[in-house]
Amino acid sequence: MLTSFTRNYHDNSTEAGFQFTFYCDICNDGYKSSFIESETYKKGKLFRGIGDGASALGSLLGGRLSSLGYGADRATDILSERFEGRSPEWQKEHEQAFERAKNEAMRHFHRCPSCNKYVCDHCWNEEEGLCTDCAPRQEIYVARARAEAMRRNIDEAGASATVWQGKIESKTTICPNCGKPAGAGKFCNNCGASMALKICPACGAQNAQNSRFCNNCGTNLAQAAAPPTGICNACGTKNQPGTKFCGNCGNKL
Repeated sequence: MLTSFTRNYHDNSTEAGFQFTFYCDICNDGYKSSFIESETYKKGKLFRGIGDGASALGSLLGGRLSSLGYGADRATDILSERFEGRSPEWQKEHEQAFERAKNEAMRHFHRCPSCNKYVCDHCWNEEEGLCTDCAPRQEIYVARARAEAMRRNIDEAGASATVWQGKIESKTTICPNCGKPAGAGKFCNNCGASMALKICPACGAQNAQNSRFCNNCGTNLAQAAAPPTGICNACGTKNQPGTKFCGNCGNKL
């Protein structure tokens, strides 16, 4: 049964030897143990070397010695197949190598007495004797809390900020002559009547075309006559005396 320390590891072993990587239970950073060469693999290399040398010697000296080389090479193949299938000797070596690797790696980890996690030096609070999940480092925790508060304040300020102060409205100018939308020009799009402001002949104040009385002095605009100077009561342009229509806006004088 695996202990808590060995529940979080990876076996990097091959036929040639044994190596293991143990991981921190918090950050998952790993420590790789030292490589241990397999003794059975070294023996296999020795047999393969003998077989290859005997085969080469047999090819030089003749058939009988060549047959001897073939037999040794065949024996090497059988041993290699056995090692490839993970022989009992290899498995025993593997168990011993794992124990050595575990003892080596445990020197680089700390066991938290609160949550029983095995953590690396980076995730260990030396002052409190606990992992950083159970006892975060004060300066780091304070800095993180300040950063989170700053983000909340910025989000709240952004949500309540006014970034546009225009007016959302739609104005439609109605022609006082025909009663239909006149558009945005100086003359009605429908009947051609002047849309210029009406000038009070008494005080010169500007008034809407449909105003009956001056909004500044109260003069009856409907009854007021054009001044003898030829000033247009719609746009205030001076015209020659006797002119019937304003030369600027076309208003009847």
